[in-house]
Amino acid sequence: MPDYGRELSFGSFITPANADPQRAVHLAQLSEQLGLDLVTFQDHPYQAGFSDTWTLISYVAARTERIAISGNVTNLPLRPPAVLARSVASLDLLTGGRIELGIGAGGFWDAIEAMGGRRLQPGESVAALGEAITIIRELWDADQRGGVRFDGHYYQLHGAKRGPAPAHPVGIWIGAYKPRILRLTGRLGDGWLPSEPYLQPGDLTRGNTIIDDAARTAGREPSDIRRLLNVTDADPDHLVELALTEGIDTFIVMGDDPAVLQHFAGIAPEVRERVAAARAVHTDTSPTDGAEADLDHDQSVTPTDDGSEYDRLGIRPTADSGARLAQRTLWDESARPHRSASGPDVTYTDRGRMAGQHLIDVHDHLRQELETVRDVINQVRSGALDIGRARSVINELTMRQNDWTLGAYCAAYCRTVAEHHTLEDQAVFPNLRAADHELGAVLDRLTDEHHVIHEVLQDVDRRLVGVIEHPGDYTELQEAVDLLTDTLLSHLAYEERELVEPLARHGFYPGQL
Repeated sequence: MPDYGRELSFGSFITPANADPQRAVHLAQLSEQLGLDLVTFQDHPYQAGFSDTWTLISYVAARTERIAISGNVTNLPLRPPAVLARSVASLDLLTGGRIELGIGAGGFWDAIEAMGGRRLQPGESVAALGEAITIIRELWDADQRGGVRFDGHYYQLHGAKRGPAPAHPVGIWIGAYKPRILRLTGRLGDGWLPSEPYLQPGDLTRGNTIIDDAARTAGREPSDIRRLLNVTDADPDHLVELALTEGIDTFIVMGDDPAVLQHFAGIAPEVRERVAAARAVHTDTSPTDGAEADLDHDQSVTPTDDGSEYDRLGIRPTADSGARLAQRTLWDESARPHRSASGPDVTYTDRGRMAGQHLIDVHDHLRQELETVRDVINQVRSGALDIGRARSVINELTMRQNDWTLGAYCAAYCRTVAEHHTLEDQAVFPNLRAADHELGAVLDRLTDEHHVIHEVLQDVDRRLVGVIEHPGDYTELQEAVDLLTDTLLSHLAYEERELVEPLARHGFYPGQL
């Protein structure tokens, strides 16, 4: 799970209600006074109770001096892209470069159609968004000679004059949740802008993976794509975790309460400082250039890193960002064995794909549990949770109950099908070993790593107990938790990279597929 190393920004997400039309303006001005970087507004042109968002943005731009402004997100189906391009560029020029373009493919199609917009199916709306982004960028490119000609399925331009160019490189931030539009974000977008209340556990990680893969395929650097998130939880621990493990660089608080904005602005410096400190620790403890090259080779240039294989499969293993928190390691990642990529003739059934996806789903559960462990330790350090209760919470987790001798996946899966298949006779690893002898070295390595993780978990518990003997000294406990984070995330990514595809080919147990 990545930290792209981008500078953090903080903003507000305001409802453009028109019952008191000046309220949204005052909240925007307050956002600027409090030192926030960005103010954004919902855009639902079919809502009679809302002021028109683009009109509001223009008015707010004239009533503020510093803060950046954007729709969150602009409703493309009711705003023709050529006109939108001119509007954004013009206001960016008037404000000296303070306008950004959050944009969405549309969603409330009954309301859009009622306003005269064209109803589109989900796939069609994503294709239309792709066409619109191309048009917008072409019109902003005022240095090119000749008019813009575009013969798309949804939009057509017949020699439209270019310009004006914006005052600064306006970011196009895409509101996206599903794989198709996430891939479009990786290919064409400058930022990803979802809302946390609409996300399920693991969605940020999965979304980042899809965006990053699409960006690389398009010849782009994933770190060039901004990761924004509308949030309701203004807890500093939560925001720091999102920045370091999910790559979020821009936090936008949802709500129209001045007290919420004041609190959010108040915690922003703390979040920035803690993220900068964590990044500094990682930089200070990075491997030497030679070791780092080996690590990068293991994570990104392995025999299984075959885009065509995963394209055929339709499932992407979770990537390992390579970020490490601890100052020591318990295994040599560069010595891990790897399977060979499957050939182009291999096909997969829907049931097989479900088997591969299930591994990722179980691992996402464990990643969430890891976040729980880190949160529990933070609560112990702050005095909000006593050590006895902390040990109880951790011991109740799936990862703690499992002895790791056959892997977290094996135990979690076999519990769900225990009425049909016993762990001894139908375990996942024995089936894969029998089905594909080439996997033997990989499975042996995974089993060895399971034992290591078991010991790391034991050590976290020991360090918790040690705090009782040495109150206030959390150094060894934090080191143990950081080591657990490094080993678990590294192991889960490796296991997915090696086993997702074989599981899709062979299933959990003999004869399943």
